[in-house]
Amino acid sequence: MRVLPFGLLLVLASGLSIILIYITGISNIDPKSRLSDQDLAALQSLQSSFQQCVSANGLGLRAVYGKDNCQVTMKFPDETVSKWNDPKTGAAEGLSHDFNLCEAVATWEQVRNSTTVLTKEYIDALPSGWEEYAWKRINKGIQLNNCRNKSLCMEKLSLVLPLTAPYYPRQFHRCAVVGNSADLLKTKFGREIDSFDAVFRQNGAPIQNYTEYVGSKSTFRLLNRGSAKALDKVAELYDAGKEALLVKTTIHDIMSKMIREIPILNPVYLMLGTSFGSSAKGTGLKALESALSVCDTVDIYGFTVDPGYEEWTRYFSESRGGHTPLHGRAYYQMMECLGLIKIHSPMRADPNRVVKWLPSPSTVAAARVASEKILARVGAGSADPLGQCSIIKKQKSDQKPPTTLRKAAVEHKRYVKGATMYPLEHNPGHGLLCTLPH
Repeated sequence: MRVLPFGLLLVLASGLSIILIYITGISNIDPKSRLSDQDLAALQSLQSSFQQCVSANGLGLRAVYGKDNCQVTMKFPDETVSKWNDPKTGAAEGLSHDFNLCEAVATWEQVRNSTTVLTKEYIDALPSGWEEYAWKRINKGIQLNNCRNKSLCMEKLSLVLPLTAPYYPRQFHRCAVVGNSADLLKTKFGREIDSFDAVFRQNGAPIQNYTEYVGSKSTFRLLNRGSAKALDKVAELYDAGKEALLVKTTIHDIMSKMIREIPILNPVYLMLGTSFGSSAKGTGLKALESALSVCDTVDIYGFTVDPGYEEWTRYFSESRGGHTPLHGRAYYQMMECLGLIKIHSPMRADPNRVVKWLPSPSTVAAARVASEKILARVGAGSADPLGQCSIIKKQKSDQKPPTTLRKAAVEHKRYVKGATMYPLEHNPGHGLLCTLPH
């Protein structure tokens, strides 16, 4: 009677060992080996168009590929003079910059389907959202004992925390993102900027006295920590209450006091962020992230993207350090040649300029599928848009759908089955948190 259990135990142990070996073997398979011939062809097609696009539109930039299907090096001409030195090492900024094309294609497409505004719905749906996440969006939140007193955390966030997403993918048709570069003073883009359906601006950039260069219209303004602390001054830069203020850091008591007591009439929200790694940082990229999440097309003005850079100067103040112009110029050119944005600058001032050799939408879509497989993203290769959802929760029953959306936004809402999609910050598989209607 004792032999049978021992034998059975031995068989089970052997079976478990085989399963572990199988799982380990599967996990160590090179992601590239999972690619079909169609996937490889899509990546090669993207690489070819992208390379030609950079050469044709990059004002001297070249895109060079190595052996990897994803890595691309953006190279400046040898005669380019680097004007910025790393404050820590003193080293001059390099003339070549490496980017992961697969990461860019996969991640930016995800941005286009997501909301970038923090909501109560998101925190409620996130596992342990109040205990493990909410306090991180409150200045000195570590002192709140992981929001064990939930009502206190809700009180601190209440002024910037809508119940549900206030904006939707494809809500606007044409959008302009206006940077702060002094290059804006070289070309009178004002009237052109005002022709867009929505205009995004950054920090404390003024409009008054500069309208012929930067336009007079503003819909959204992205704020870093310093600008958020001067919320009262920022709110005076445009018609009272008509500009949505998107804060990329935390809510703090100074902001709350100003919102309540002045009062600040503008809607104020905190941004959720997609993780792009070290390749894309700063308020400018966050503004593009916000714009791409709600707009069909995005055009950029006032970014330092032309050759001949001397020093980074804002159009309304003295020059300042801490800027890496060549890296930024290379990244924005990559975005343009992926069809994400269109660049406007003194050397590219023609509003009718056509971006040459732009990869077709079908090429980018096919390359995105291959990229998701290489990166082992959640839902890689799935035709179901909800395949990228790591967490799925039901929306509150009293949540009413918007009634005045553009046709493109309605069609997108139908495509994602009515879901609201939120990026899960620092999620290794870049999964989404999705809420679905009942």
